[in-house]
Amino acid sequence: MRRVRYYEFGGPEVLRVEETDVPRPGPGQVLLRASTIGANFVDTRFRRGGTGMFQRPLPGSLTADVVGTVESVGPDVDTALVGRRVAALVADDAFADYSLADAEWLAEVPEGVDDASATMLPMAAPLALRLLRMARLTPGETVLVHAAAGGIGHVAVQLAKLLGGKVIATAGAPAKLAFARAHGADEAIDYRDPAWPERVPDGVDIVLDSVGGTVLDQSIALLRPFGRTVVYGAAAGDLARIPVESLFGLKTVTGFSVLAWRAAAPKEAAAEMAEVAAMYAAGQLRTTVHTRLPLTEAAEAHRILDEREHSGRVLLVP
Repeated sequence: MRRVRYYEFGGPEVLRVEETDVPRPGPGQVLLRASTIGANFVDTRFRRGGTGMFQRPLPGSLTADVVGTVESVGPDVDTALVGRRVAALVADDAFADYSLADAEWLAEVPEGVDDASATMLPMAAPLALRLLRMARLTPGETVLVHAAAGGIGHVAVQLAKLLGGKVIATAGAPAKLAFARAHGADEAIDYRDPAWPERVPDGVDIVLDSVGGTVLDQSIALLRPFGRTVVYGAAAGDLARIPVESLFGLKTVTGFSVLAWRAAAPKEAAAEMAEVAAMYAAGQLRTTVHTRLPLTEAAEAHRILDEREHSGRVLLVP
């Protein structure tokens, strides 16, 4: 089978397609034959050779949201899973014809849900829903969604509207601002403009931030009393340190990780995966695909992510 790895840190060109044996599932695992692979932005940071939370050893493999069919199962895993169409967040060697996934965290794909939407079921959509619930969104509140044209951002915009929020979206290009509005944002702002906070004179109740750095500092300043920020990434590469005095205006900041959430509240996490799957099946949510590329063009997929060209999902097809 084919898989994509990298043996040095650097740009997209370090990604290498290689031949290897099909892996065998171990205890608690299933073997997936991939039909669609959803690329994740965070891997571009790992590939460059970051520090702290962006650090991974060599040789490097890639994560992804993989949709496919269960080919076989490991010890103590229900054999009834074989042949089922599922989606999974695959932590290692996800850019491959076959990959291993945790049986416990498979998302069953409802009938009628296409592969692009299915890539949202194991991680992106449940994450977006949990962010809004951790922020305790109530109808009528204003939500500021950063990176609103991204894979997670564009579903967060839709969910915030479904839950009754007013959405202010930010993105970094005119086409992306139009994209955010098309997915339900009430207002869209280019955060590359240093004066962008002036476009939010009345402040916001909630901020969903995956950018970090100066954008996070500016966002906290925009919070109204009792405002809540949930941080789930640092696309800017800067894990900002938040001064305590910035929170004295009755503001809170919470960090979020899917893996931490699964470990702390597995029943609730599994229930929210099923909940968003039902939303997609009912047509309440939609996934926009920026591009589909063959697995052999993994480097091009990473170039698109690096350059922030994408609106919606970047997919690979084995």
